Parts: sequence; C-alpha cells; structure tokens
Amino acid sequence: MNTPDFRTLRLALHCGTGQLPVLGFGTLIADPVETLRATGDALQAGFRHIDCAERYRNEREAGAALRLALASGRIGREELFITTKLWNTNHRAERVQRAFSASLERLGLEYLDLYLMHTPFAFAPGDEQDPRDQDGNVLHDADVTLLETWRAMEALVDGGRCRAIGLSDIGLDALAGLYPAARIKPAVIQVEAHPYLPEIELLRFCRERGIVFLAFAPLCHGIRPGALEDPVILAIAERVGRTPAQVLLAWAAQRGTALLTTPKTPARARGNFDISALPADAFEEINRIPSRQRFNDVVRTGSPGFIPQGR
Repeated sequence: MNTPDFRTLRLALHCGTGQLPVLGFGTLIADPVETLRATGDALQAGFRHIDCAERYRNEREAGAALRLALASGRIGREELFITTKLWNTNHRAERVQRAFSASLERLGLEYLDLYLMHTPFAFAPGDEQDPRDQDGNVLHDADVTLLETWRAMEALVDGGRCRAIGLSDIGLDALAGLYPAARIKPAVIQVEAHPYLPEIELLRFCRERGIVFLAFAPLCHGIRPGALEDPVILAIAERVGRTPAQVLLAWAAQRGTALLTTPKTPARARGNFDISALPADAFEEINRIPSRQRFNDVVRTGSPGFIPQGR
C-alpha cells in the first residue's frame, strides 16, 4: 500500500467541481499586515488551499497576497483552491449574491472554488456583523430559513462564478435535515475537529455521502494545556521524530479529512506543510485518546470565538 504524500494530496469534490488540497491555510488573523505576510509565507511554503471569510475582515489583504503570488508567475490560478464564507447577516436570499460579489471583489478573483455558509444561524440583516439588543443579546433573523439561504447559494453555482458550496460550523442534525432537500448537495463541511473532538458520527455521515470533511482547529487553537501537550501526542512525536503539531496534523489527514492551520511565521508554515503519515499503531493510539472537549462554541450560538476584533 502506497503512503500518501499529504503535501500534494487533493480530495475530489463529488458535489461540485475541483479538488481540495488536504493541507489548507486559514486566514483568521487579526492584523491586516500580518495577514498579507503570513498568507504569502504560506504560499511560499507550498500551501495552495487558502481559506478566507467576510467575517475575518481581511479578504483584501489575503487577496493581495494571492495576486502577488500569481503575478510572480510561480503559481497559476488553477493550482489554487480559494474559499470564503457568507456571514450570518447576509442569509436572506437578496443579500447572498451581493455578499458573494463583494467578497470576490475584495479578493480580486474572477471565480471562487468554494463558498461556505459561515454558520447555519441567521442574524438580523445589515452592515453590523454583530447585531445586538440593548441587553447584549444577538439579534437573530426569524424570517429566513436555512434552506432558503442554501437555495440562494445554489443559484451562485448556477451562475458559474462559484464552483462549489458548503457549510461551516454545522452539527449533524442540521446537516442531516438540509441534505435531502438540497438540489446541489454540500461539497464540503468545515467544523472544529481534533483528537479531543473527533466528530466520528458527523465524519461517517460525510463519508457515506461524498462530502469532504474539513477540520479547523486541528491543533485545538494552540490552547495550552491541550492536545499539543497531551502525553500520548508527546510520546508519539518523540518516537517518530516529528513535532506534536506535525503529529496532530498527520492524524487529521490520515483519517481522510482535510485541515486548516494558521501558521504566522515562515518556519511554522514550512513545518505545518511538511506532514507525513504516522505508523498505524501511533494513529490508533491517538484514536483512543479519551478526552472530549470543544474549544469553540459557535455550533451552538452562531457567534464564533477567536474572531479578530477591530476594523
């Protein structure tokens, strides 16, 4: 059996066109200057899957890094897989096309490889990303359904400038409810997943239906103590001569998922891209880690943690 090279491995989208590189770079970075630099470093290290979002407020900077790489001639657009996301305040059908076009303009792209619904929660429509009442409670939009928003996203695929659609921060119940009614099935779901939160049932659902499972926070957001300091991970890292981060990323790729990390230095970008398969016994040891913990409660609230603040 051949050992896969995760650095070049791509997963075909059965519910769309294109192939998603297993190793992805996420642009959840607060500082715009750092976004530009870190995205460029990630591309230099070999990443070709770049994950963005309207909500991150830095699509222009991520797009600038992409244009610099493309202008250099060392990367072609067909090599890149670019994702961005529809924010919660734009769930009404008439706002979806406008939000999509605005993201394309900020990124400086002619088309998008993947457009995700950032969360299945609809917030009150408007320009304020965090609409709240006088008591600080999020204002939700009860006049639009998840399926209505999905229908509007399907229309983007019909229009030709969006090659695939999917959902982020969604639980199994919501996904199972939407899937039968979707004319264009979700190509990808993006959710928090790591050894402390393996999302086994959700992963099984996706495998059975050809949906690519994309893990964010595979390093548990770097929170310490966490998986990076788990005794099992440390012992395996020592045994195989890799860093704990490389062990965690290899485990994610080896279970058939794609993954996102956000390295902010050139050295970490190179390290996070240099992933190789674990021995079978090490992989099974990680599968047996008993701890279970979610670090980001967005699937229950629609309000992501770890989001850049400011402009």
